Amino acid sequence: MGNIVAIVGRPNVGKSTLFNRLTGQRKAIVDSIAGVTRDRLYGKAEWAGRPFSVIDTGGYIVGSDDVFEGEIRKQVEIAIEEANLILFVVDAEDGITGMDEEVANLLRRTTKKVMLVANKVDNALRQTQSAEFYSLGLGEIHNISAMNGGGTGDFLDQMVEMLPEEKEEEELNIPKIAVIGRPNAGKSSFINAITGIERNIVTDVAGTTRDSINTRYNLFGKDFLLVDTAGLRKKSRVHENLEFYSVLRSVRAIEDADVCLLLVDAERGFEGQDLAIFSLAERNKKGIVILVNKWDLVSKDHQTAKKFEDMIRERIAPFSDVPIIFMSVMNKQRIYKAVEEAVNVYERRQNRMSTSKLNDLMLPIIQGTPPPATKGKMLKIKFCTQLPTTVPSFAFFANLPQYIKDPYKRFLENQLRQHIDLRGVPINIFMRKK
Repeated sequence: MGNIVAIVGRPNVGKSTLFNRLTGQRKAIVDSIAGVTRDRLYGKAEWAGRPFSVIDTGGYIVGSDDVFEGEIRKQVEIAIEEANLILFVVDAEDGITGMDEEVANLLRRTTKKVMLVANKVDNALRQTQSAEFYSLGLGEIHNISAMNGGGTGDFLDQMVEMLPEEKEEEELNIPKIAVIGRPNAGKSSFINAITGIERNIVTDVAGTTRDSINTRYNLFGKDFLLVDTAGLRKKSRVHENLEFYSVLRSVRAIEDADVCLLLVDAERGFEGQDLAIFSLAERNKKGIVILVNKWDLVSKDHQTAKKFEDMIRERIAPFSDVPIIFMSVMNKQRIYKAVEEAVNVYERRQNRMSTSKLNDLMLPIIQGTPPPATKGKMLKIKFCTQLPTTVPSFAFFANLPQYIKDPYKRFLENQLRQHIDLRGVPINIFMRKK
């Protein structure tokens, strides 16, 4: 499980700019209206060969300045709870404010590692002024300018030094299945239903995260690890922030798994948050099975399941080649089917196709429907091969790979899916110079 770095601090000190600088994304809205950043929960970053995840806690504030104090306290609590290292960002232009002192009070009590980052230090005067932050009692001040990148190299060097060394866990070569989904979709009941009936727990392997427990099960002669994030102790104070929390927890479960079982509440339909969690699993290229739970509670005719399934496939397009299972945890209906399907997806993800077979399959298709010519140049694909990666990845060798556009890559992906069973498995298509 990777290290998590959380960015905290009052509004407008440059948390989003720092987040963008670390993750290399320009997606955050950087604007000087308090609380404009929203929804950019987390990104992945790497420095000096050390990968880590970054959470920007600034994106969850709703309301006006007077609400901020309580909101910031919540962000800091979540950061303390979840992260391995906390970056506390202050603004060298404004100097210390009452709210900075509030945050510092909370951070001084934690045993977690904290780095105090003075942002907007872009001249010698600010360099001198930033010394006043020593009075916050959080040790060394790291002067940076997130906007133009000044000082960020040294700061990052020190930051990765402070991250705990990741313990190499003994890798069991069996599927790791995570049960993910929004709160109250029935994750805990589902896990209890599976584990309660067949108590064949071989071993309890505590995940490196304090919370997700990887438990080894055996069902129908198949071994797998269940990454259980559902039975986590819910902090009473986190209730208001449950949406953010559940997505954050899903992030960790998803990163740790091979296949994700996304539980959806049939009565609520497939909502925005379900789609957000689905997209996280897809972006991380994990196997996916969608489980529609509480199906027994839906009044239906012979068309209902079909309509519901079409609706889901439409929402998750273009990656709609995913198994969808209608089930009821309460009635123990099709819950084993769910696990069986997850193991099947894992096996499909492992499948490798020989280069000769792949070329026999794909080259006639490509000759029949070649990539459209661009700028008067004929585009030719001569050869393809499957790469030796955990995520099934296919490389197509072309004379001018840079001109082959996404729609054609999607065409190739659809052809692969029609001829190879890749249900529930996101894949990569690469164009290479031959």
